[in-house]
Amino acid sequence: MNAVELIETKRDGRALSAEAIRWLLGAYTRGTVPDYQMAAMLMAVFFNGLDGEELAVWTEAMLHSGEVLDLSAIPGAKVDKHSTGGVGDKVSIPLAPMVGAAGVKVPMMSGRGLGHTGGTLDKLESIPGFTTGFDAATFADLLEKVGVVLAGQSERLVPADRKLYALRDATGTVPSIPLISSSIMSKKLAEDLDGLVLDVKVGSGAFMKTVESARALASTMVGIGAAHGVPVVGLLTPMDQPLGRTVGNALEIVESIDVLRGEGPEDLTEVTYRLGMEMLVLGGISETRADARRRLEAVVSDGSALEKFGEIIAAQGGDTRVLEEPSRLPQAAHHLELPAQATGFVQSCDAYKIGVAAMRLGAGRRTKEDVIDPAVGVIIHAKVGDQVAEGQPLATIAWNDEGRLDDASPLLADAWQIGESRPEAAIQVIEEVRA
Repeated sequence: MNAVELIETKRDGRALSAEAIRWLLGAYTRGTVPDYQMAAMLMAVFFNGLDGEELAVWTEAMLHSGEVLDLSAIPGAKVDKHSTGGVGDKVSIPLAPMVGAAGVKVPMMSGRGLGHTGGTLDKLESIPGFTTGFDAATFADLLEKVGVVLAGQSERLVPADRKLYALRDATGTVPSIPLISSSIMSKKLAEDLDGLVLDVKVGSGAFMKTVESARALASTMVGIGAAHGVPVVGLLTPMDQPLGRTVGNALEIVESIDVLRGEGPEDLTEVTYRLGMEMLVLGGISETRADARRRLEAVVSDGSALEKFGEIIAAQGGDTRVLEEPSRLPQAAHHLELPAQATGFVQSCDAYKIGVAAMRLGAGRRTKEDVIDPAVGVIIHAKVGDQVAEGQPLATIAWNDEGRLDDASPLLADAWQIGESRPEAAIQVIEEVRA
């Protein structure tokens, strides 16, 4: 095989053979195909795509580039959830203990934030002592004992994706449906799942800007799951404004705890329940989504969901006292209110601008080498449809570094638009995609 010839094949819009794809991804994982050649291939795929047969082989080759978990000895259905990424998207953190408390095993592998989107692992690691890196044996042991694991991708699990993920970000090839779908599904199929629920974000703060592109991505992943015998359900949810009322790692942990107490913001709570309902049905706990909703509401109201989160924190080395004493989480040294410049109704609360501003404050990464400041972020007081008076705070900025504040402030000043009429209320689930 010759990498240049394969690049030329895809550059010219022709299909790669199964043998070629397996060789290419194997050689890249081993390091015999360099980054600059794989970068050229990624750009060729970005422009010319992968057909159904190519995508199936590409995903399979990534899946088997390293170890695959075997969780078959652990009793009970194993169901995971994946989000395509957004701003203020802390859903996984309250969702996993809710679903675990309701009786489904949740082997959840999450990622880190990069750019304007946050990462579940960064949020969890703002809890003092919380650990997210485990080998396969420890991962399985935690899942059996606790019923939920919130972890990162191990070095040996789908190593092809680890390399490709970083390269895609550095080469501007992230928003490609075949590359996104194969990345997500190779990791999820390696978890030995009985079901998977996808939260495909749509809007200014998401990688998928339109419903059509989000639908295409969800349908592609549902199809990959079906081809591998794993039931997959996709929900399209809005990301034109941040989800919930906080953007920033420790801030989002506090809000996640609020959801588990039944005190979370309406939009975040609703999306969490809707995804959890699908997980309970796939896991065989509930025959109907109505019954699943009742079960989830019950584990919140009786405190068992919050208790499960405490079990997860303890098992993964974290300080469980944060559940009752959120001041034990990292705290920003300074806070600054952002006042409304007019009286009226909030027309837009731009997720992308707020996400980039949070990154500039230190809550996210410009590059994968950047160090996160877990304390900083944005607390949102007014969202689309809310009525505000001139001078009323739209948000509170939690900051530590004045230079970073100066870098973020112009974006935040431009993130809210206020008008005279109240806009229509946003729906929390735009569409469902099923096999």
